[in-house]
Amino acid sequence: MKIGILGTGHIGTTLVTKLSAAGHDVKVANSRDPETIDVDILKNGARAVTSAEAVTRVDVVIMSTPLGAIPRIAPLFADVPAETVVIDTSNYYPKRDGEIAAIEGGQAESEWVAEQIGRPIAKAWNAITSASFADKGAPAGAAGRIAIPVAADGDRERDVAMTLVDETGLDAVYSGTLAESWRQQPGSPCYCTDLSREEMPAALASAERERLPRRRELAIEAIMERVGDSTTNPDSDYAVRLTRALFM
Repeated sequence: MKIGILGTGHIGTTLVTKLSAAGHDVKVANSRDPETIDVDILKNGARAVTSAEAVTRVDVVIMSTPLGAIPRIAPLFADVPAETVVIDTSNYYPKRDGEIAAIEGGQAESEWVAEQIGRPIAKAWNAITSASFADKGAPAGAAGRIAIPVAADGDRERDVAMTLVDETGLDAVYSGTLAESWRQQPGSPCYCTDLSREEMPAALASAERERLPRRRELAIEAIMERVGDSTTNPDSDYAVRLTRALFM
C-alpha cells in the first residue's frame, strides 16, 4: 500500500522503518521540513516529504503526532479522498496537550480526533510503549507475541489497521467501536502492559472508565520521578512493570 505518516516521534519512527521494511511505499513528514528528518529512518526506502505531500495519493494516512496537535493538522484532510483510511496513534495527556473539555467530559479520545478531522478513523499503536514497539516485534504465530487493541467503526478501517499492525510484528485484537475505545486509553489494563492475544480480551473487559485519569497521572508522576523530565521515555522493562502494577 501507499502510506503517508505524519510524525517522527518514537512511534512514528518505528512505523516508518517497519512498514517500509514490509514492502509498503511509505512517505513521512514532520512539523518542520523534510530535510530535518533523520535519514536513518529512511533506510528501507521511505521518503521524507512535506505534510501536504504525505496525505496526497496514498491509501492510508497514519497520524503519529501528539493529540493536541491534531486541530492544527486537520486542514490537511480537506481534500483527502473518502476511501483513504486514516489511523491515529495518539493519546490524551492534559499536561502536554492542554485540557480538552469534551474529553474531560467523557468523550472517547478517538471520537474527538475523528470530529477534529471530520472523517472516520481507526485507533491503533497507541497502547504500546515505544521501546516495546521498536524492540519486541515478532513474526505471526511466535510464542509470546505482544498484542495491541485496534478500535474502529468501519470494517475497512478496522481491517486495514489490523493488517498493518500484524506487519509491524504485533497481534491485532479488535477492541470495538470508537465509542468503546476508552478501554485502550492511558490507565486501562491493556495500555502498555505487553499482553498476549489471549490476555487482551479480559484486559479490555475489565477496564474501569472512571479510574483511568487517576491511574494515568500516577504513571506520569512515577516516570518523571525516575527519569527527571516529561520527555524522556523509561526503558521498556520498567515501563511495563509500572503499568502492570498501576493499571491491572
